[in-house]
Amino acid sequence: MISKSAVQQAVEEWLEGKEYFLVDINISPDDRIVVEIDHADGVWIEDCADLSRYIESRLSRDEEDYELEVGSAGLGQPFRVRRQYEIHVGQEVETQLHDGHKFRGTLLSVSDEGFQVSIVQKVKEEGKKRPVVKEIPTDFRFEDVAYTKYLIKVK
Repeated sequence: MISKSAVQQAVEEWLEGKEYFLVDINISPDDRIVVEIDHADGVWIEDCADLSRYIESRLSRDEEDYELEVGSAGLGQPFRVRRQYEIHVGQEVETQLHDGHKFRGTLLSVSDEGFQVSIVQKVKEEGKKRPVVKEIPTDFRFEDVAYTKYLIKVK
């Protein structure tokens, strides 16, 4: 079986000096290698092909046969690494907690422990008969979150 650390080392070498970052490496028992990368401005197919060739130059098909797939993390897929949160600050996201509650709002900031989202809610204010709509900054801890993903808006 091909070692994940060998693939990761090759990917990290290729990433050096580039604005791309590694999202995930998955190697199945039958040596199907899937590498996902991301970039603030999106992932170009030419760069995926270049990374694929680079990885293949570091692995030996004589030692083990494998299938290699290199691609982007996917636009509607949940975030897996902190950097994905960072490149989406200021954009609308959906977050679901482990308890099933979902929230939608604008991603405001990211820290080591979690992130903050501005959520639009109806709030009952003292002295007013009807609730008013307000943006409420809400903190989430990474450990409490089942997933967060970028919301794609179609106009």
